[in-house]
Amino acid sequence: MGAYPVRDEHAEARHGWASSFPEFRAARASEVVAQLSAFIGEPSIEQVRAWDESIPPLQGQVDEVLTRESRAVGYEAILEYELPLEFRRPDAILLAGGSVFVLEMKGQSRALRADIDQAAAYARDLRAYHRECETRPVHPILVLTKAHGRVGERSGVQIVGMDVIDDVVERMNGVATPNPVEPEMFLARSAYRPLPSLVEAARELFQSRTLRRIYRAATATGPAVDAITSIIHEAAAAGERRLVLLTGLPGAGKTLVGLQIAHAAFLDDLLVDRGDGKPTAPAVFLSGNGPLVEVLQYELRSAGGGGRAFVRGVKQYVDTYSKSLTSVPPEHVLIFDEAQRAFDAKKVSKVHGTNPNGRSEPEHFVEFARRVPGWCVVIALIGGGQEIHEGEEAGLGLWRMAVEEASRSDRWIVHGPPAAAQSFGGYQDLRLDDRLHLGSELRYHVATHQHEFVAGLIGETDAVDLPRIAHDLDMSGYHLRITRDLDVAKSYLRTRYADDPTARFGMIASSRDKDLERFGMPNGWNATKSVRYGPWYAETEDDPSRRSCRFLRDCVTEFGAQGLELDAVLLGWGTDYVLDGGRWSNAGMRRYAHDSLVEDPFRLRRNAYRVLLTRARDATVVFVPPLRVLDETYAYLVASGFVSLDESAL
Repeated sequence: MGAYPVRDEHAEARHGWASSFPEFRAARASEVVAQLSAFIGEPSIEQVRAWDESIPPLQGQVDEVLTRESRAVGYEAILEYELPLEFRRPDAILLAGGSVFVLEMKGQSRALRADIDQAAAYARDLRAYHRECETRPVHPILVLTKAHGRVGERSGVQIVGMDVIDDVVERMNGVATPNPVEPEMFLARSAYRPLPSLVEAARELFQSRTLRRIYRAATATGPAVDAITSIIHEAAAAGERRLVLLTGLPGAGKTLVGLQIAHAAFLDDLLVDRGDGKPTAPAVFLSGNGPLVEVLQYELRSAGGGGRAFVRGVKQYVDTYSKSLTSVPPEHVLIFDEAQRAFDAKKVSKVHGTNPNGRSEPEHFVEFARRVPGWCVVIALIGGGQEIHEGEEAGLGLWRMAVEEASRSDRWIVHGPPAAAQSFGGYQDLRLDDRLHLGSELRYHVATHQHEFVAGLIGETDAVDLPRIAHDLDMSGYHLRITRDLDVAKSYLRTRYADDPTARFGMIASSRDKDLERFGMPNGWNATKSVRYGPWYAETEDDPSRRSCRFLRDCVTEFGAQGLELDAVLLGWGTDYVLDGGRWSNAGMRRYAHDSLVEDPFRLRRNAYRVLLTRARDATVVFVPPLRVLDETYAYLVASGFVSLDESAL
C-alpha cells in the first residue's frame, strides 16, 4: 500500500554502463549486455534480445562519430541511466561536448505517438531538473531499430533509424562548446532534483519535515513561504490577528506552500504550551476538499501513520469548534486550503445539519481564531475560477464579510496580493504584497501558459491564439492529445507509461454529463460514489483489488479531481458543455433537485471543465464520444491544438 516509494537522494547514481566513446566502441557487446543485465537484475528475455540487437549497431555509430570528430574521444556513453529519485531509465544518453542526447530505442519501423511523447518527456525533465542540463541543449531522439535514415521530427523529437545516429549527433551538436559536460558531474545523484507530485511532497514533509530543494520550485514558491512566515512571526510578537490571502494559478503550488508552513520547521520557535506541559503544533492544515484529505491521509498512513494529524478536513474542524463556544483551537495558525470554495451560510447548514448562528465557513474560522489566546493567523489559499459546488459562488466576498464583522471588536490586519484590492478595496487594514500571488505553473514542468490556453479554450477569455500556445506547450513537453476512440486513448497511456510503474494516469469526466457511461466511461453517480480516492490515486497495478487509476476502470469527476493531480488524464468530454453554433452551451447537462441552490449553473460547468483540463502534469488526452452533438466540439478542439491519436504519427 502507498505506491510512491521514497528513494534515497544521497545514494550513488544508478546506471548500467558509463564509459568514454573509445571505451564503449572497444568493449565486447556481450560484456556490455552482461553488465546491463547485472544492473537490472533478471531482465526479461525480450529486454536482453533488444540489447543484443541494438548495442552492436550503436557501437558502430559511436565509431563513426569518433572517425569524423577528433573531440569525440572525450564524449561519454551512458546506458540505462536511472533518473535519480525516480524509476524511469532512458535507453542511452550521449554526452557530446556541451550537448546532451537522449536516445529512446524501439524495436519497430514506425513511430507511435506515445513513444515520441515518452522521448520528449525525458528531455523535458532533464532540462527542467538536472543541474548540468539547465543551460545546455538537450536533444531527444527516438530510434526505430527497424527503420533506416531520417524518418522525421515531431514535438521536437528527431525520429531516425539506427544507421544515422552519427549524422544527427554531428548535425545537432554544432560548434565546439567551451563548457563540455563532465560525466562525473552529470552522474552525481544530487544533480537531478525532480519536482515531486503533491502526494510525494506531502510524504517527504511528513517523514523528514523538509522538502527537497528544486531550483524552479524554490524560486516560484520560496518568496511566498518567506512572506507568510514573516507575517506569522510579526503577529505572534505583536499579539495580533491577521488574515493572509495567498492566490495562485492552478498548479502553481498553493497547497505545497500551505503544507510547508504547517509542517516544515518555519514555525518551530512558536510552539505553544497551553499550561498542560504539552506544546501543540503552531499550525494546522485544513481542506474542504474531501478527496484531497482522503488521498493524503491514505498515503501517509502507509508511510507510518499520523495522516489524520498531517491534514484535516474543514467539515470535522467546523463541527468540533462550532458546537461548543468554549472549545479553543490549540493551534495559532489555521490554514484553509482552496478557500475560494468556502461554503456560504446556506451550504454550511446543509452540510453540517445545523448552523444556529447562521455563519458561513469564513465567519466560523474568524470566530474560532478570536478564541485563540494572544494571537492568531488565518491563511486562505485561493485558486481562481475553481468553484464547482453550489454554495461556493460567493468567493472572497465571504472572507471580507467575516473580517469586517470581527473587526468591530478586534483589529484584523489583512494581507494579500495586489489583486486582493478588488475584493478588499477600502478595508482599513489591508496590506498588499506581490509575493502573495503564485504566477508560475509548477505542475506542468517547464511548460507555461497552460492556464491561459484553458481559459481561452473554455470561452472565458477572448483573443487567445490557442494553436500557437498549444504548439509552445507541445514543444515544452506538455502534450494535448485527442481521439474519438476510447480504446485508442487507453492504449496511448499504457504504452507511454509502460516503463514507469510510478506514473499515475486515470479517467476523469464531468459529473453532469449523461452520455459517457454508454461509451465506457463510468462517470455516473452510482459508479463514482464507490470510488475510493486513496487507492485510486496512490496504488500501482500490483494492487490485487484493481483500484488503482492505472487500470483505467474507474472514473472520477471534477469533485474527485480538484486539488489533486495525475501525470496524465484521460478526459471524457461530455454533452454537458458543447459548442453549438460557435457558442458554449450547458443545455444538455444532467440536472438534480438541488439545482435551485445554484446561482449560475453555466459558470459552474465552465469551472468544472477548467478543473478537468488542469489536472495533468504531462498530458491531457481527450476522448470525445462519436456523437453528432459533439462534432463541432471535436473539430474546435483539434483546431485549437489537440493532436489526434487516430492518425499515424510517422
